[in-house]
Amino acid sequence: MLLYKQLRAMVPSVSHSRASLLSTSSSFIRIARPLSSSSIERDTGPVGVARAIAAATNPEISTSQATSTLFTRELALTDRVAFVTGANRGLGLEMAMAMMTESDGKQRRFHYVQGDVRDQANMWEIAREIGNKEGRFDVGVAAAGIEKGGIPATQFPEGSFRDVIDVNLNGVLYSAQAAGQQMERFANGGSIILIASICGHIAVKPIYQVAYHSAKSGVLQMARTMACELGSQNIRVNSISPGFINTTMIEEVYRVPELLQYVESLNPLGRIGRPDELRGVATWLASDASSFCTGSDINVSGGSTAW
Repeated sequence: MLLYKQLRAMVPSVSHSRASLLSTSSSFIRIARPLSSSSIERDTGPVGVARAIAAATNPEISTSQATSTLFTRELALTDRVAFVTGANRGLGLEMAMAMMTESDGKQRRFHYVQGDVRDQANMWEIAREIGNKEGRFDVGVAAAGIEKGGIPATQFPEGSFRDVIDVNLNGVLYSAQAAGQQMERFANGGSIILIASICGHIAVKPIYQVAYHSAKSGVLQMARTMACELGSQNIRVNSISPGFINTTMIEEVYRVPELLQYVESLNPLGRIGRPDELRGVATWLASDASSFCTGSDINVSGGSTAW
């Protein structure tokens, strides 16, 4: 795995917390196979039950050809190029690392590029540069986000509200646009994954987060709208709604035992989730295994919205 950092001018964060600074001045990751991919043998035969039937009825099919392709083909991200915002920590980093993982031991390339998700032109240009270098663009994940809680809705300051919307809604749009433009350019389809939240579905008490809740509900509708617009080009757009996940965004919860106990009781599994528990769904949405899934939201919350 090759790793490099392309440093760009840091845009000072409008938030005062360290977590928000890291998220706003977001990093990006490119994930791809080595460029000498023409040597890779591709299996384009049937899959699933059709593959098993073909193997059973055709004696000329070898044992290797009859083997399940689920992990080597449908779920594999071989030769794919992925663009992940907010990938310097938390869920974004976890998802980026998951997309780097395959079972064949081949080397992957992993690159950091620094920019600001609030800057539409910057996002578009970064994606264009990736497309120019890689010659394709397959996956876009918009995972950058901040939160400013603890302020009652009737008292929420204009500036703070704008700060959250700029990153959590506008930044998601700009990231999705950047990925979608390159997918349209190369006309090879693709998968765009927007990180929403259960806070886009329900108001989570007793936490005052009117800006965060508003932004995440917007992300849900954004995913559905873009899915309908881009579906004819085989560009799929879906969202993931995590529940309470153990990242720096909820570190305050762990400082108050009573609050931690309450938050853990909000879902049927009775605990807070781990970032690695979103690896599977992110990889599935990025891969061909989810080729008929678009306009959907995948709830990964321990059942928080099932009560």
